[in-house]
Amino acid sequence: MAASIVQRCLSSAKVVRKCGTQNYLARRCLLSAAYTDSKLWEQRQSEPQNLAKLANLMDRSYERKFPVSSLAIARFVDNISSREEVDQAEYYLYRFRHSPNCWYLRDWTIHSWVRHCLKYGARDKALHTIKNKVQYGIFPDDFTFNLLIDSFLKDEDYKGACSVVEEVMLQEGFDRPTTQILSLFALSKYLALKPHISLEEQRNLGASLFLAGLKQDNSLGMSAQCLGCALIGKMEMTKGIHAVFQQMPLIWTHGYLARALAVMEMVSTGTKDAKIPKDVLDCVEAVLKELSDSSSPEACEGEDQSSSESDSDYAMLKNNTIDEEDEEERTKLPEYLAKFKRARRINIWGPHQSP
Repeated sequence: MAASIVQRCLSSAKVVRKCGTQNYLARRCLLSAAYTDSKLWEQRQSEPQNLAKLANLMDRSYERKFPVSSLAIARFVDNISSREEVDQAEYYLYRFRHSPNCWYLRDWTIHSWVRHCLKYGARDKALHTIKNKVQYGIFPDDFTFNLLIDSFLKDEDYKGACSVVEEVMLQEGFDRPTTQILSLFALSKYLALKPHISLEEQRNLGASLFLAGLKQDNSLGMSAQCLGCALIGKMEMTKGIHAVFQQMPLIWTHGYLARALAVMEMVSTGTKDAKIPKDVLDCVEAVLKELSDSSSPEACEGEDQSSSESDSDYAMLKNNTIDEEDEEERTKLPEYLAKFKRARRINIWGPHQSP
């Protein structure tokens, strides 16, 4: 759906730098072999441990309600040598998270955990523990996130990569350019597959696009912000603003569709030296048209005739989350659609640019 976002950004980067080829630039935007090389990590000094004895020691400590130190957990994770031991380490990470010393889980232990999961084919375990952060307390740093995203990308598992990107978004971890580029690349690849995803998943992808795009002051960033705000705005128009920011690092004020249009306006007026690709604008237009069609009287009437008992329960829940400000925002939908068509007709590629 937005496959050309990264490619178009790379094309513009080639024009600015005037060196190398597009293929060279593309490789430099993603992780190099040296970045992901684990040779130095494997050569680090470690303290060999008998995991059976260490596990027995921790079990006895828990039984007697004695504290288990973060050093014991670090030693256990550092000495993982098989897929079965990954499962054992997951159990002790869970136990440690629910102990009084849970605050002291070290950053290097988290990195070592993800490294060993990748090494022994347990990438799903790493993602599971990151998603269930309340149960495991796994909060990776940007470098660890990058390794995990890159692992999914190499296997062309774009859905899995986007699942990691969503966790980066929830941690607001888009500070590093490498994380930004990897995340936007994964999102664009996944959306290009045109997956059938729920409204909540669209909101999560939109939030990831929006927050990562804010860090890029170029065509890539403008495109990500525009599409991201449109996807978030779809949730806002459907279920209300309260469904947008719950458990999400997003602002609480209405008007995400208006923000998407504001990005378009900045590009078309020359405020930003950037351009937005046609396929991104097509996606934004599709969101606006879908919302417009679903809010029409004919659509509502047909929906009422085909509604089931479960649909009625859903509608009741949906109506309970809509307040007066949400209804007021919905009335602006025709205005947003007209404004979008006007902005696109003026210049969809930004000033002094051609398709």
